[in-house]
Amino acid sequence: MPLAPQRISFSLVLATQGHHSKYLFYFVKIAYKAALRKNLTRQESEHSVIELKNAAFSYGGADILTEMNLRLSPGSFHFLTGPSGTGKTTLLKLCYHALLPSSGVVRMFEQDVRAMSRDDVAKLRRRIGVVHQDCQFLDHLSVAENVLMPLQVSGREDEMASSNLMELLGWVGMADHAEAKPPELSGGERQRAALARALIMSPDLILADEPTGNAAWEMGQRLLSLLVVLNKMGKTILIATHDLNLIRTAKAQVSARVLRIQDHRLQLAGADL
Repeated sequence: MPLAPQRISFSLVLATQGHHSKYLFYFVKIAYKAALRKNLTRQESEHSVIELKNAAFSYGGADILTEMNLRLSPGSFHFLTGPSGTGKTTLLKLCYHALLPSSGVVRMFEQDVRAMSRDDVAKLRRRIGVVHQDCQFLDHLSVAENVLMPLQVSGREDEMASSNLMELLGWVGMADHAEAKPPELSGGERQRAALARALIMSPDLILADEPTGNAAWEMGQRLLSLLVVLNKMGKTILIATHDLNLIRTAKAQVSARVLRIQDHRLQLAGADL
């Protein structure tokens, strides 16, 4: 029997978001419609979105990650912490097939990445939204054009009306910069535009590498609120961050696991967070 999309109290969400509530409500509708379209079954909901089994990655003969075991189930929320240089970005790249493991197994949506064709990879990547730490854009295109790029590449540009695009940009605080070119943006503005681009195709999995690193506290909270609501609508979230206050704020709103990379291995962080 198909599962109904997870219900959420719209009135509660809107009441807590102040004058930005209309943007949040738009994304709630998008997530709700996506859940209806996918029509997930109970059997499918038990599958993993990303799974690593004894996965390792080495570079130049040096171990970066070893014995990595991780399962991201549909609708889960995880934070990834650890000092700079411990391999957080590398782990995220393993999750979306930007890197192949040196050994072990990595599966994307139940498919072994080593057995996937280029077409398979392209198809599954459409189900993943990635917010990169370096926020690369095409500098000759406007912010709006950069955000729309994933839909254009996949032939789905007609799915996003211009008014909906502006609501998306407005929610992340970028509506006034829709026609700006990327070189004109600050670091925090680039991260907000990158988040909008990651969300444009309503992905099943969102991977974010320090998404609030250069954003002001208020904007960071707005971005976190969006991710929390999307998670409550069934999206799987994995955020790499150094911001322990961000983690504490999220854990008060959603059931989130905190993972830490230490000594090249993945560990469940303690209750001190």
